[in-house]
Amino acid sequence: MAGLAVMNSGLGRSRSAAHVMLSSLCALSVAAIVYVVCGFSWDGFAGGPAHVLLLRGKPWNWIAAEPLFLRGVELDGSTASLAALLQMLGAALAALIPVSAAMDRWRLGAICASTAILAGCTYPILAHWVWGGGWLSQLGVNYGLGQGFLDSGGAGTIQVVGGLTALSMVWILGPRLNKYSPEGMPTGIPGHSLVFVVFGCFLAWTGWLGLNSAGALLYNHVAPGRVVLIAVNTTLSAAAAGLMALIITRVRFGRPDASITANGWVGGLVASSAAAAFLKPAASLLIGLVAGVLVAFAVEWFEMWLKIDDPGGAVPVHAVAGLWGLLAAGLLARFPGQSSTDGQWLAQVIGIATLLGFVLPLTYSLNWILNRIYPQRVDPEGERQGMDLHELGAGAYPEFVFHADEFIQR
Repeated sequence: MAGLAVMNSGLGRSRSAAHVMLSSLCALSVAAIVYVVCGFSWDGFAGGPAHVLLLRGKPWNWIAAEPLFLRGVELDGSTASLAALLQMLGAALAALIPVSAAMDRWRLGAICASTAILAGCTYPILAHWVWGGGWLSQLGVNYGLGQGFLDSGGAGTIQVVGGLTALSMVWILGPRLNKYSPEGMPTGIPGHSLVFVVFGCFLAWTGWLGLNSAGALLYNHVAPGRVVLIAVNTTLSAAAAGLMALIITRVRFGRPDASITANGWVGGLVASSAAAAFLKPAASLLIGLVAGVLVAFAVEWFEMWLKIDDPGGAVPVHAVAGLWGLLAAGLLARFPGQSSTDGQWLAQVIGIATLLGFVLPLTYSLNWILNRIYPQRVDPEGERQGMDLHELGAGAYPEFVFHADEFIQR
């Protein structure tokens, strides 16, 4: 989480740097509290109490039935308590992703309100379907589709959910001032600190090693010895994606682009999260290479053709790379003791369809309603002034002189 927060700050403007860091801290805090208060109640854990429907004689687990405030869980290191802890951190991580896409114009109070929706509704519902014994995880038992929907480290449950929420917020808020010319051409607004951006990659890498390992151990019950394979695959995927993004920008622009390379690195981490415990190292390299290509080109596609102003690259990095990682898991994952993975790709496609057909409309609708009740975008004067001074009353760099909009290259 620290890695993403530092990257977000570096990719944004200097006059909003402190606001981004404080927003990340507040999003983490709200997500943790809301998840404990009510999110875990509909998330739960595999084998816990839940509401189940019988369809054609087969049980379909739709939502958990846990008490509020974790009252049904003994926090003693049991499977349920570890699931609650990891899910709380997962909700917090997902909440940081929209901050990356909507920074420089998203109000702090609105960030907290939107995070409450994410941690209290959107995230726990999908997390139960995937990790809590829900219907996506039952696709293998009920229909023989491999192991059911596979997402051991949260490529879909955390990353794509956060990325789709980021996409929703960008649509609702619109682009930053002066981002697009009257003719519709995007204007370059570079991040204020590439040092922050690259340093955040190192922090993110260490966090992902723990995330992918914890998810595989807890939800897929892999042997502890496979943690070594998970670490190798996670690193290879990130390395391949980062280098591929660097090569692409070097060939296209004459020089490597540090911000796109960094986003490629994180995109590789995201893509690795679906099945790092069940991949050969060569497969992880392939997944990373494709993720690097997707991120490098998607950043431009979203900005140029879809008019999506996403300064942190959250949608390409977390949504696009996450969806690729989920699909790749169905094509390349191999499970110990099984010579065939028949149907696994179809289970992954069903999960992807659920993300795009249910999660995206749900998170967009809920945030659209919130925007009607409590406008989420700062007023134009506040955006010109900078989020630090407008909302916090002090700048992140009070001794420095910032560049005004008229100095931005067009």
